[in-house]
Amino acid sequence: MSQAAAASSSTYQPPPGRLGNLSQKEQGILEIFRTDLSSDPNFPWTPARHDDATLLRFLRARKFDLAKSKEMIHAAEKWRKDFGVDDIVKSFQFPEKEEVNKYYPQYYHKTDKEGRPIYIEVLGKLDFTKLYAVTTEDRLLKRLVLEYERFLTERLPATSEMVGHPVETSCTILDLNNVGLGNFYRVKNYVSQASAIGQNYYPECMGKFYIINAPYLFTTVWSVVKRWLDEVTVAKIQIMSNGHKEVLLKQIDAENLPSEFGGNCKCEGGCSLSDEGPWKHRHPASSSADAAPSTSS
Repeated sequence: MSQAAAASSSTYQPPPGRLGNLSQKEQGILEIFRTDLSSDPNFPWTPARHDDATLLRFLRARKFDLAKSKEMIHAAEKWRKDFGVDDIVKSFQFPEKEEVNKYYPQYYHKTDKEGRPIYIEVLGKLDFTKLYAVTTEDRLLKRLVLEYERFLTERLPATSEMVGHPVETSCTILDLNNVGLGNFYRVKNYVSQASAIGQNYYPECMGKFYIINAPYLFTTVWSVVKRWLDEVTVAKIQIMSNGHKEVLLKQIDAENLPSEFGGNCKCEGGCSLSDEGPWKHRHPASSSADAAPSTSS
């Protein structure tokens, strides 16, 4: 049994700013935030999607500043409508998943010791000519949004159920092995858009972030990337040129960490295509969109 599976809700203490650990002032702000949004005829209030945990993500992202939090969540709802998020969730298909995985692996795989879904990106295999022969930047962004939605509605509920307490964030591994500056600058438009989507419209979803195999010149790249991120996000990121195995294994059980990163996991068909984790068996049909013929641009 992994340490995550062995976790007990009886010993769980919510971090500050979460349900179960709010100051009197924060609780009051949450109640005003909820009341104002639910009674606003210009806000598309949906109880299932605007539960207190979600409202608190926006409040924490703006340090419980009510006006700034309202501005942020209104902007997020406008973006959802403009980007067509509901339609993406209902009908977007990504049949090129296996081909894309050859040139730009991006995937969820099991959980860390605290129950967070592990998200992995491998930039070292990036081949733009081949990647954009099988997909487009727009489709990559739509897939990203679909995965954010699945993260909130499928992965987090499944991991929370597994560990017996709320899990609200991910553990990310970004592998930069064999990445050159040329590749980074070619992908920077996608990365900047992806960063903006995560930071502005799905705030407070990052728990741990490990950048591994960082090349010597990564400091140049990092100076650019940091501009796209707020200071709270930057503080959660740990950058390592080497020695990542020991660090990752302190956070992730060996059985859950793919072997290429120092763990013992070798999923049949490859970890990057397995979607292995508690969500897979709780929602067996959740990955069907990747296999169906494409019907959305």
